[in-house]
Amino acid sequence: MKTWKKGMIGIGLVVSLLFPLGFGALAADFPTKPITFVIPYPAGGSTDVTGRVLVDAAKKHLSQPIICENKSGGGGTVGPALVLAKPADGYTVGVSSGAVTIAWHMGKLHFNPLTDPTYIIRYTAYVFGMVVRADAPWKTIQELVKYAKENPGKVTYGTPGVGTNPHLAVEELSILTGIKLTHMPFKGGAECNAALLGGHIDAVSDSTSWGPMVDAGKFKLLVAYGEQRMARYSHVPTLKESGYNMSYSSPMMIIGPKGMPQPVVRKLHDVFKKAMETPEFIQILKKYDMVPVYLNPEDCTKAVAKESKQIKRVVEKLGLLKK
Repeated sequence: MKTWKKGMIGIGLVVSLLFPLGFGALAADFPTKPITFVIPYPAGGSTDVTGRVLVDAAKKHLSQPIICENKSGGGGTVGPALVLAKPADGYTVGVSSGAVTIAWHMGKLHFNPLTDPTYIIRYTAYVFGMVVRADAPWKTIQELVKYAKENPGKVTYGTPGVGTNPHLAVEELSILTGIKLTHMPFKGGAECNAALLGGHIDAVSDSTSWGPMVDAGKFKLLVAYGEQRMARYSHVPTLKESGYNMSYSSPMMIIGPKGMPQPVVRKLHDVFKKAMETPEFIQILKKYDMVPVYLNPEDCTKAVAKESKQIKRVVEKLGLLKK
């Protein structure tokens, strides 16, 4: 019996020594093949453009390429779901946002954003606002609200999907003001902007993928959803400044499947953190009135849990909480 115990102890010591070496070697060798980076919205929107610039900067620090794939749908939830279905080896990662947590509380996900993803890094946050065509009759959000009160259901607005932050923002605004708008969900910002430009909808509630159209004089920004005014559109008031006690933003994070080896997570984190600090990435964020927002894997995981509680309260308030 004593011999058997000694043998087991010996094996345990060998295993304890070998596993760290194995994981260390894994991180040192990683990656040995291309990495797939899933973007959960169509090409042309702020998520796609900023994500691709981040990837271009990151892949300079790796021995293998990073290949971007757009997997849109579900208000930004299809992409993360596809990532989580892959092996937890670090070769498939992608963008996730606050829209995923919203969808979870609405009962629209088959995975739990609190426990199922491996959070690698938080790198920025969406800035939201409402735009209309330049020739629209409304110059302020108050004018649009007044018109909507007098014409229930007549005003149509587009968002990147049901249950996204831009959708919930307008729904909460509708509750606060007693108006009724008609929601038209799209797959992403590029589609929303095209629909507004073509006159198929009256307004767009979304992140700042509409920025170039505002700058070109084709769209008019009525209101910003953040706590503070946007630097580039400092003349445009926030919702709170407009008399509506509410604000909305949404973090953007890179995730992988559950159970990724920590050395691989750390290596990916380090690569993307370097990419965040490049002038190219900072400049593209400015184009969409965004700024770098950094959180490491541990702090990102904690932040998602904290934000989930806040989102749950809003979704419940709107009567959209899953039963």
